[in-house]
Amino acid sequence: MYRKIINIDKNKGEPRYRQIINSVLQSIRMGKLKNNEKLPSVNDIAGAFNISRDTVMLAYNELKARGIVRSVPGKGYYIDSVDVEERERIFLLFDEFNAFKEDLYNSFIQHLEGRAMVDIFFHHFNPEVFASLVLDRKERYTSYVIMPANLPNVLEILNQLSQKRVYLLDRNPEYINDRYPCVYQDFHWDMYNGLCEGLGLLMKYKKLVLVYPGGKEPEGFLTGFKLFCERHRFPYQIIPSFQPPVLKGHVYILPNDRDLVHLVKDMGHKKLVAGRDVGIISLNDTGLKEIVAGGITTLSTDFVEMGKNLAQLVLSNKKICLKNPSRLNIRNSL
Repeated sequence: MYRKIINIDKNKGEPRYRQIINSVLQSIRMGKLKNNEKLPSVNDIAGAFNISRDTVMLAYNELKARGIVRSVPGKGYYIDSVDVEERERIFLLFDEFNAFKEDLYNSFIQHLEGRAMVDIFFHHFNPEVFASLVLDRKERYTSYVIMPANLPNVLEILNQLSQKRVYLLDRNPEYINDRYPCVYQDFHWDMYNGLCEGLGLLMKYKKLVLVYPGGKEPEGFLTGFKLFCERHRFPYQIIPSFQPPVLKGHVYILPNDRDLVHLVKDMGHKKLVAGRDVGIISLNDTGLKEIVAGGITTLSTDFVEMGKNLAQLVLSNKKICLKNPSRLNIRNSL
C-alpha cells in the first residue's frame, strides 16, 4: 500500500522529505488519496524505505502547515484538503519597518508571483519578542525567513525550527557558520568599497565623521569605515549621534534618517551647502533621498534586488548564501 502512495528514489538528487511531500500531492491529484483518508504512519514509511522518522515528520509537518494534512492524536495523519494547489505559507520576520524595508518586502511579494502566502512580523530588536514570535509559530509555516539582527540566543531559537525550512535575511552572523541559506549584506566590505568608489570626491574634505550609535547598527559599518580611513590616511571621528554645530569641511556618514534630518536643518541655519561646504553620505537608499537637499549621496544595498534574490531562493529551495550587491549612489551632497 505504501508504495502506491509514497515513492522515494534514493538515487534522485531531491531530498527525501520533499519526495514524500510530492508523492502525497501527486496521489491526491491522481485520485489515489481522498479527503479524510488516512495516510501511512510515520513508522510505516520510515520502515518501508529505511529512512529516519524525522524525515517523514518533516514532510508531514510541511503538509500540515499547508493545510493539506491534519494529525489526530493517537490515530495518525489524514487528508484534510484535496486542494493541492494551495500556496505555501511563509513566516517573514523583519527587525523593523521603514521605507527601504518596504521596497524589500514589495519586491519579495512581487517575485513570489502569487505562489506563496506571506505573514509579516517585526521583532523591533527585542530578544523576548523575537523568541516569542518564532517559537509560537514553529509548526505553522512551510518556510521561515528571519532577520536575526544582532540579537542574543538566535541560534538556540533557530535550532528549534527545521533547518531545511529556515532562511536568513540581511545578516549572516559568523556563529551561524553558513548553516542556513541566506541573502545578506557584507557590511564591512560594503562600507569600505563604497567609500573607495567616492575617494576622488572625499579628497576635497578635511575629515570623515561616522555617526555610529552602536546597538542595532552592524559592527561591520564601523570596522569597514576605520579600515578605509586608515588605509587612505583620512582623519576621522566616530560619534554616537549628530549634535550641532555642523562643521565645514567634514563629511558625515549617517546610518539613520533622524540624524540626517538634524544635520540638514543645522546646515540650513548656517547657510552651508551640501557637496560644497559639507559632505553627506546616508546609509540605505530611498526615493526621498534623491530629492532632499538637492540629492543625498547614499551607500546602500539594492533592496529591490534583495527581495528578488530572496524569492528565488525560497522558491527554488536552494541551500546557498547570496551576498546582495551594494553601491555608492553619488548625488549632489558629496
